[in-house]
Amino acid sequence: MKEIKRPEWTPDNPGAGFTTNVMDGIEASHDGMTHTSLKQHAATSVKRAKLTTEEHVAGVLAKDLNIISRTITLVESNSKTYIEAAQQVLKKLLPYTGKAVRIGITGLPGAGKSTFIEAFGSYLCNLGLKVAVLAIDPSSQLTKGSILGDKTRMEMLSRNKNAFIRPSPSGGTLGGVARKTRETMLVCEAAGYDVVLVETVGIGQSETTVREMVDFFLLVLLPGAGDELQGIKKGSVEIADALIVNKADGDNVQKAELTASQYRMAVHYIQPSTEGWETKVGTVSAIKGNGIPETWQMINDYMNFIKSNGFYKQRRDRQTLNWVYSMVEEQLLLHFYEDPAIKEMITKLEPELIKGEVTPTSAVTTLLDNYFEE
Repeated sequence: MKEIKRPEWTPDNPGAGFTTNVMDGIEASHDGMTHTSLKQHAATSVKRAKLTTEEHVAGVLAKDLNIISRTITLVESNSKTYIEAAQQVLKKLLPYTGKAVRIGITGLPGAGKSTFIEAFGSYLCNLGLKVAVLAIDPSSQLTKGSILGDKTRMEMLSRNKNAFIRPSPSGGTLGGVARKTRETMLVCEAAGYDVVLVETVGIGQSETTVREMVDFFLLVLLPGAGDELQGIKKGSVEIADALIVNKADGDNVQKAELTASQYRMAVHYIQPSTEGWETKVGTVSAIKGNGIPETWQMINDYMNFIKSNGFYKQRRDRQTLNWVYSMVEEQLLLHFYEDPAIKEMITKLEPELIKGEVTPTSAVTTLLDNYFEE
């Protein structure tokens, strides 16, 4: 059987869901190039050398897009070797981080999050600001694969020299979102980006995770009648610092204003995410650009507010501590399920659980007792 070749960034114990292989090239002549073979081209190609910690740091600080991308790839790796290397890079970049405005953006599917981000990001770039967009793409629970299509949905913004768009797979886990996105954010800040926009997977648990890593959290809504209020979790509104009704153009203008009016009344009965700040509600048209400047002004007002009362530093400090504790939980969970003895025990317990011979609580006690006895 032919040996399967894996790329150098393959994570430890990738499992059957990891489908990326390195394929051999074509050795014969190809596509009309009758006198040239790929062997000749291969002979002149040079394998890209790994960057040292110093090269990663120098490249990021010099705003080299190629090295910024390679550093983020290093940060996103699940390989133990690369995680250790990434931490060395991040340690040296830390003094240059923390100055950007961090904005989380979520919303229902179809609300136009990507369209809004493109219009909003382009507006900020035209003001002379540098904008990084970290778009978290949902990963398949089966294959862990991800389409990573945000760059194609933000074609205009991706061509702007002041913008940097990085689609990242969620990996199917909130822990993956937390660690990778936070550390990618630090790389972007060290590279001099003034605003970091984090687009979440959508309404669900992921936006709570993102709320814990940003300064301002924005909820994007669709124009709709009273039923629209039923479609949003109360918790999603509670963690938002502002709500905007997108697609307020054409025949939707009146409907968007009505939806905004309903939410203005609703937020009075919900505890705001930031003490002393009244959750704002507005309308925008990402296509026409209406409401975009007002949204940026609202965010500036908010940033001035939390910096003046000390809440900005308090939240950033709390986020750093939560970051540490969430990574501890992630590592404990990973270590538990990767333990060979636990894997073997789970294989034996599962049939007994299905047959009803063992209760779930008893199975948990057995697993944990054996794990801590090791």
